[in-house]
Amino acid sequence: MNKPVLLVTRRLPAAVEARAASSYDARLNPGDTPRSAADLLRLAEGADALLCCPADRLDAATIAALPAGLRVLATFSVGTDHIDLDAARARRLPVVNTPDVLSVATAELSFLLILAAARRAGEGERLVRAGHWTGWCPTQLMGTLVSGKRLGIFGMGRIGRELARMAAAFGMQVHYRNQSRLPPELECGAVWHDNDAAFLAACEVLSLNAPGGAATRKWLNADRIALLPRGAVVANAARGTLVDDDALIAALRSGHVRCAGLDVYDGEPALHPGYRALENVVLLPHLGSATLETRDAMGHLALDGIDAVLAGETPDNLVRAERRQPEQEAG
Repeated sequence: MNKPVLLVTRRLPAAVEARAASSYDARLNPGDTPRSAADLLRLAEGADALLCCPADRLDAATIAALPAGLRVLATFSVGTDHIDLDAARARRLPVVNTPDVLSVATAELSFLLILAAARRAGEGERLVRAGHWTGWCPTQLMGTLVSGKRLGIFGMGRIGRELARMAAAFGMQVHYRNQSRLPPELECGAVWHDNDAAFLAACEVLSLNAPGGAATRKWLNADRIALLPRGAVVANAARGTLVDDDALIAALRSGHVRCAGLDVYDGEPALHPGYRALENVVLLPHLGSATLETRDAMGHLALDGIDAVLAGETPDNLVRAERRQPEQEAG
């Protein structure tokens, strides 16, 4: 009996690809070559399942043109803003993703951004690597403590809650912004705000952990930045689209925002050139879930969802029809 055909758009961890090759007639991408929409449509001919990644843009036209025999679309991510879900539903194409398994890794990365920005780690690393460090001195690269500060979390989903748990070890008071308040067992003493003004005024440190989409596009704009305390620290490990880059760059230049740590960018891998000219911003290349353990878990969860759909079952990681709210998972 022939195995179902699975198209995998990018190179995945070895254990995940080995499982895919064992269970499926797997069309892998050993060279990790980015695929255009035309490439995907050509390579998907005859496929039963497609496993894509966040860099693949599956808009309505691409989804409508996918082979009629395709039975399931999986994404190696929690976020689905690269997929037109309405188009997928219109052709009754199930979509599965990878919730839960990357929450801790992405929260760790968020905290790394906060610490690296606040303690000027990027500047220090560049100084040493360039051979310009001349030794310890009392006033060199003085940053700011994060311990004891007020941490604001925009998007208190799984990642945001993990970040709040980590912040407790630093004695930080957590404030959060959601459309609705969490139950006490999930809130764990954090302070909920039902409006941006009160929330942002409390944020000595602001971490963006909400998903992308029209509802949150350029949420951190000039008006909202002005509501932050002067000298605030900003970190974004969620979606580049959450930030108005011009506004954040202006605030970093003026000192209203002391420093920022960014792992994601609007239009990545391109990023606003203004960031490169600033010393007070840490720039990482979308490393949120990039740990060995997490990427393996993501791949296996995506394959679990594909297995279930092709077996006629409803997987736990099926992306449901309802719209995702801004407080839900990013990553």
